Amino acid sequence: MSEPYELGVAETARLISARKLSVVELVDTLLRRIDQLEFLKAWQYVDPDTVRADARQKQVDLDAGGATSLLSGVPVGLKDIFCTAGIPTTACSKIYADYVPTYDATSVTRIKDNGALALGKTVTTEFAYRDPPPTLNPWNSTHTPGGSSSGSAVAVAAQMCAAALGSQTRGSVLRPASYNGIVGLKPTFGRVSRYGVIPVSWSLDHVGWMTRSVEDAALLLQALAGPDPKDPVAAVREVPDYLCHLDNPESPSIGVLQGLFYDQSDPEIRHHTTAIADRLEKAGAQVEAIPLPASFKSASDDQLTIMMVEAASFHQPTLEKRADEYGPMLRDLLRDGLQVDAVTYSRALERRLKFQADAHALSQQADVLLTPSTPTPAPADLTDTGSAVFQGPWTSCGLPTITIPSGLSSTGLPLGIQLIAAPFEEERLLAAARWCEQQLEVTLTPPLT
Repeated sequence: MSEPYELGVAETARLISARKLSVVELVDTLLRRIDQLEFLKAWQYVDPDTVRADARQKQVDLDAGGATSLLSGVPVGLKDIFCTAGIPTTACSKIYADYVPTYDATSVTRIKDNGALALGKTVTTEFAYRDPPPTLNPWNSTHTPGGSSSGSAVAVAAQMCAAALGSQTRGSVLRPASYNGIVGLKPTFGRVSRYGVIPVSWSLDHVGWMTRSVEDAALLLQALAGPDPKDPVAAVREVPDYLCHLDNPESPSIGVLQGLFYDQSDPEIRHHTTAIADRLEKAGAQVEAIPLPASFKSASDDQLTIMMVEAASFHQPTLEKRADEYGPMLRDLLRDGLQVDAVTYSRALERRLKFQADAHALSQQADVLLTPSTPTPAPADLTDTGSAVFQGPWTSCGLPTITIPSGLSSTGLPLGIQLIAAPFEEERLLAAARWCEQQLEVTLTPPLT
């Protein structure tokens, strides 16, 4: 059997449910792994005594005949903007250094209700913006791990946990997932409740997560999806069975998007993405190039305008009193947001509606759309978290997206492809991603001892 820390979500839950793996043994293994890899600085807060106590209680319940569930005994990392009752939720900021919530975010409650354990809080860039984190990329410590869900991506990639929650306002789940060679999923806007997640932008924020396989990403979605009266934008619609088509997925139709997704990629990324599309076509997918609507040209700038205004709205009371305690990039964003006039914000919202309509129509032209996950591999720049230009459009329009690893660059860094589906078509997206995963047969593990 693999070392317990190497197991994914599905295999962990199966072994624990079958009493072939102890929750206590698993937690001890992961805590040792976290200690060994402390230099990667993926974790903001871990309380070993509490985690071990939770594991012992979970094992007692299982041994007493307690019901098993989707995530039975699976330890999950939580980005440090997810509120956790009695546990610090600092957003990795001086501003929230002493904040200890009295409640759990809905997403935290749901993974616990499905049998998971909260392993600890992972490092985020400050308030999930761009000021670089201390977290190191396990593939090459001179390259950014991405952000803002930096710790979650590194914890999963380096096998300190099988899954970790993150959030995405532009590219904060899929970008670090791709840079670290793992799977990252961002569902449709409203598919997963955001209640209890410290916001960046009320109209753009999504809950997402990282795993090491598509099946594991689907398991998390099954546990997390659904309406929530505490979140007014959470969708009130039935949650389908996201796992039913994963065992024998059919070959999908794939629309390859070029335009800005090729124009802004480096030559290696363009060549790699074309080669991947050709390989998938030879494996049976129906592949065709699809042009981008003109509204894509202004989408990124409008998204930034909307984000900075909404972020400034949330932070304004604190910024007025404690501006010097914010990181420089975040402080500049908030100050810029306060300077945006109502007409500019309104026009950005209006153009975004047109873009959303165009993007939704685009997503109907194939089972999934395909782009490179990022314009380059993880940049050798620890002062920046990388470009979100390839994820931003799909966050702005709310379409579900996933990144899966697709190979290594000439410099030994992970590469990925991004797949996009129509609104609330996560079932289709996951089936297509699983099919692509099976054809590519790429599993990436960073060179750690």
